[in-house]
Amino acid sequence: QLQLVESGGGLVQPGGSLRLSCAASRFTLDYYAIGWFRQAPGKEREGVSCMSSSGGSTNYADSVKGRFTISRDNAKNTVVYLQMNSLKPEDTAVYYCAVLSTKACGLVPSQVYAWGQGTQVTVSS
Repeated sequence: QLQLVESGGGLVQPGGSLRLSCAASRFTLDYYAIGWFRQAPGKEREGVSCMSSSGGSTNYADSVKGRFTISRDNAKNTVVYLQMNSLKPEDTAVYYCAVLSTKACGLVPSQVYAWGQGTQVTVSS
């Protein structure tokens, strides 16, 4: 059974930064595409960023382009990160790491094969 554990969430002021981590167990990240999704209160879950299984392709939602960066620990191949800079109050949400059912990058929740438990990110002064 695939397992994903997120960490790194918290409270940050507008304009600040956070780095989320997602640790995979019982599989390596070079076999599946990985995505970060988020869900704000009262809103649907949405795709934020993804990386293909090869690591050669990434994609971002328009709302986070230029501010968020997805990366992978290529030495261990079991940890993926989401660096979030210039955070805004509208970035407040529970952030989920997910394994996709394809090797290609995708930002659609229906493509998710397995979810992590989520980590809360709150951007507020």
